[in-house]
Amino acid sequence: MKRPLVSTLAVALLGAATLVGGAAAPAGAAERPAASAERADTGGGESRGGAELPLAAPDFEGTVALSNCSGSVVRTADSQPGDPALVLSNGHCLEGGMPEPGTVLVDQPSSRSFTLLDAGGADAGTVNATKLAYATMTGTDVSLYQVDASYEEIEAQHGVQALELDSARPKESSAITVVSGYWKETYSCDIDGFVHELREGGWTMKDSIRYTEACETKGGTSGSPIVDDVSGKVVGVNNTGNENGGECTMNNPCEVDENGEVTVRPGTNYGQQTYQITSCVGEGNTVDLSLPECALPKP
Repeated sequence: MKRPLVSTLAVALLGAATLVGGAAAPAGAAERPAASAERADTGGGESRGGAELPLAAPDFEGTVALSNCSGSVVRTADSQPGDPALVLSNGHCLEGGMPEPGTVLVDQPSSRSFTLLDAGGADAGTVNATKLAYATMTGTDVSLYQVDASYEEIEAQHGVQALELDSARPKESSAITVVSGYWKETYSCDIDGFVHELREGGWTMKDSIRYTEACETKGGTSGSPIVDDVSGKVVGVNNTGNENGGECTMNNPCEVDENGEVTVRPGTNYGQQTYQITSCVGEGNTVDLSLPECALPKP
């Protein structure tokens, strides 16, 4: 997993302060570097991996910094301005530690705080969770928090707009950007392909996104939104990578195809698709696993 940087359980299982391909790193907002320089306009018409790029690369607006991970304020196409906002991150970033395999958490109490970022990566204020609406590391690696402010309140008070979750499955070779609110850094690459099963320790994730090598994500980027460069919509959430070539062990996920064949790709990083979430958010922006088309893992 892409290391939460502070977690007792993560220290025991994941070497929490370890960066992928680097040395130990301290956690906490004070140690995060200043926002990276605004990325240059691509000018349109250029491409990466054959995909047309937008006029401007994704920025930091809508992303958040957690105490140990990254995240983003997200909405569906049907979310209303007055709805309580949702924050997306990883299941393995939970303040209470990583959910065991087979565990799905719904409507759990939480008062976690999130630092909002503006487009340039500057801190724009704070929102607090009212509950953990959903979290699991079974089949995916995702957490959704409901916060104490609506989308229109966040925009009016902090000047920050939410990112929209794409309801469509992403496509191979799409140009993407992983936007880390924790480090205030971006990582640009393409979707290299999709993984039938990604196994790490006792956890199994399905239909995972595999990045091309340019996305060298590191500890603290867990929970970062994966933004499609053309649509500007969130298509996934960053979560793990194979550090040193181990096979299906912690920090060394392996790929397993439909025939059970195992492939190890040292240095390769991965994310989880998020389009499934849009079919599980109902009226009032509530996570409703009973909706007919909802395919998220259930308790």
